Amino acid sequence: MTKGLRKGLTSYGDAGFSLFLRKAFIKAMGYSDDALSRPIVGIIDTYSDYNPCHGNVPALVEAVKRGVMLAGAMPMAFPTISIHESFSHPTSMFVRNLMAMDTEEMIRAQPMDAVVVIGGCDKTLPAQIMGAVSVDLPTVVVPVGPMVVGHHKGEVLGACTDCRRLWGMHRAGELDEAEIEAVNGRLAPSVGTCMVMGTASTMACLTEVMGLSLPTSATIPAPHAERIRVAEASGTVAARMAVAGGPRPSEILTPAAFRNAAVVLQAIGGSTNGVIHLTAIANRTPHGFDMAELDRIGREAPVLVDLKPSGAHYMEHFHHAGGMPKLIAQLGDLIDLDAKTVTGETLRDVAAKAEDVSGQDVIRPRGNPIKPEGSIAVLAGNLAPRGAIIKRAAATPRLLQHTGRALVFESVEDMAARIDDPELDVEADDVLVLRNTGPKGAPGMPEAGYLPIPKKLGRRGVKDMVRISDARMSGTAFGSIVLHITPESADGGPLALVRDGDLIRLDVAGRRIDLLVDDEELDRRRGELAKAPARKIPARGYARLFEDNVLQADEGCDFDFLRASGPNRQA
Repeated sequence: MTKGLRKGLTSYGDAGFSLFLRKAFIKAMGYSDDALSRPIVGIIDTYSDYNPCHGNVPALVEAVKRGVMLAGAMPMAFPTISIHESFSHPTSMFVRNLMAMDTEEMIRAQPMDAVVVIGGCDKTLPAQIMGAVSVDLPTVVVPVGPMVVGHHKGEVLGACTDCRRLWGMHRAGELDEAEIEAVNGRLAPSVGTCMVMGTASTMACLTEVMGLSLPTSATIPAPHAERIRVAEASGTVAARMAVAGGPRPSEILTPAAFRNAAVVLQAIGGSTNGVIHLTAIANRTPHGFDMAELDRIGREAPVLVDLKPSGAHYMEHFHHAGGMPKLIAQLGDLIDLDAKTVTGETLRDVAAKAEDVSGQDVIRPRGNPIKPEGSIAVLAGNLAPRGAIIKRAAATPRLLQHTGRALVFESVEDMAARIDDPELDVEADDVLVLRNTGPKGAPGMPEAGYLPIPKKLGRRGVKDMVRISDARMSGTAFGSIVLHITPESADGGPLALVRDGDLIRLDVAGRRIDLLVDDEELDRRRGELAKAPARKIPARGYARLFEDNVLQADEGCDFDFLRASGPNRQA
């Protein structure tokens, strides 16, 4: 098998000349023939001045390089797209697939025998893994790690669960401008991803249990020296994989690995975004992802990790309690412990080495869970023919069985214009409905599902309401919120038929979300909708590619032509 600098030669019609020219140019960087004769480990660099989550990436790249060289291989770092949640217009989800394509094509285009991907911010790890899985080159994932906690007036703060809570208090008039500005400077005290169990931490945990990263990689705080050491060790593992030719992602990401990820997603109180990303990754393999199995697992796997937004602690506390190895040990036979990892060890080996931290209460035993059932429930019903989800671990228990009248917002802009109108006809028992916020409708399926409590209700002490949409919700958010209603309203889904005043019934125990309107009336509304002006379609560029090819939430919002079996794959 061709390795190193000889891999994937540029086509000049003469292979010998192609290698000669490649070596001539790379020697301009000062490389010796000895260095250029080694197996090559590519290192994906996602540092960006727009991405504070990835502020430690330069140090991690250098540590990975060190590990690669200590093992006798040749490291070569290269840049790809970098995505940050707060700096991506219109949404980070809109460009996730673009980053996945960039990652895949740059791995294919350049000579390397293994690759180390470094990332963290919410859509980055999914995009990188999607791309790497499609190439199927030996891959090690190095998450950038979570921030350390912040503090304000003696209270521990976490971005971004506490930013939402405190912003809600500011909207309700409980915090003045001066105090909310002080909070703004204390929420994110270091580089790294959000220090709660948001999407970034969720995906890092799923990556670790799927065997693509080294033990404890998910939880080590970004500024800690231990994070640098695990990056060095990851480089060493990647160098060994470059020589051995494996294991490849296709050998690691088995049906058992995806089931393990689903168990952990439920047990950590993970982000609802994790469902979309896990589905997209699984659909890059022949195995796919079964939403019904996710729900079954949720009835068996309890929430064991006491982290915000479902609990009380933060990622650094999870790490100091033993991290993912300890959680895997506590989950026991709910996990397939014979699943392999990139190190060659099994999860059984990882669990056996888990640190036992006396007195810690972050990772609970199965006999004393935070919640007896898992974090996420999958719903059906006439409002969601292909499914919807709710993070019940972060919901208000009394609202998990609820019937209320609909208050409909046509778009994010409509919601922003009317939600705080003092004349808005809204009561605490109503159901807030937001539509045209799915993959195509927004576009990019924004994290708009966390509809704010109308200010007039917030000032009366209302903290939660049932809210439903075809949008996503940040993993750091909380509340009784139904998300990912599929098909989306802009793609012909029944959410488009809801009118103000309609009754909507949420029944989480029965796994249903239903519009209590008779079929004859719904058919009449469909007829009216069919006569409405067509939605404007982007004319060009990536926006047009997205519009023409993006799949719905139940299929991971990937592009149809990027799945393992291409656009004709049957769901």
